[in-house]
Amino acid sequence: MTLHEAIEKVLFDNKRPMSPRELVDEINKRRSYVRDDGNDIPTSQISARVKNYPQYFYKDSEKKVCLANWEQKNESQKTVEKTNSGNLANIKDIDLLEKILINEKNYKKVKNIDKKISNSFGLYCIRINKPENLDKIFADELKERKHNILYFGIATESINTRLMQELRARGHGTFFRSLGAVLGYLPPKGSLKTKKNKRNYKFSKKDEKKIIKWINENLLVNWIEFNGDFESLETNLINTYKPILNIAKNPYSLPYLSELRAECVDVANS
Repeated sequence: MTLHEAIEKVLFDNKRPMSPRELVDEINKRRSYVRDDGNDIPTSQISARVKNYPQYFYKDSEKKVCLANWEQKNESQKTVEKTNSGNLANIKDIDLLEKILINEKNYKKVKNIDKKISNSFGLYCIRINKPENLDKIFADELKERKHNILYFGIATESINTRLMQELRARGHGTFFRSLGAVLGYLPPKGSLKTKKNKRNYKFSKKDEKKIIKWINENLLVNWIEFNGDFESLETNLINTYKPILNIAKNPYSLPYLSELRAECVDVANS
């Protein structure tokens, strides 16, 4: 989790503006973001991140940090959310939300989604059209698990932003890094050597284009707009379906995937 994602999560959970000191204390307590040197996050780092991400945060008249979308929110919380598939689901009806997200009829080819993605909160699921187009180890795992689901993710701010990270390499997408490693790509040698974050490797622009081309040809995606307990819903989905490219919260995460990612980290830091 990046620092701005950790800030988003704390603000979303608390549902109120918070001072940089309150955010620091909560993030350090949760350990949702840890500095490379292992030291606690200073308040100055929070303030700098808020300043650098105006699309996500702003400060109110009391200098407290707020989520950007709070400026546009209605005074009362809606009890009904519209999903991208055109269905209406009460946000308390978790079973229905899961069915809408999982229903294969609602999935779109990734190559066709760029101008259709919601900017709301929500969850997304990524599938592969033909599992046999993966390395045999991963194809066999999907066959064993009896589905073609690769990954579940949450978007506490914008589904569009998250999917652009995960499917278009615009930022640090966990799924994109994992998929690139699975497809046999490595980041440029030493590309993280001078960086503070020693784990968020990136592939070369040339390789990113190849990975995106593969994604467009092979992957499907669906999402639901949802403003509730993201963590519980995501955890339940991961525990139920055990998607092969989710590592966190996954009781059946693949050691081989972790090994491939570790190799990428080693190369980028060598």
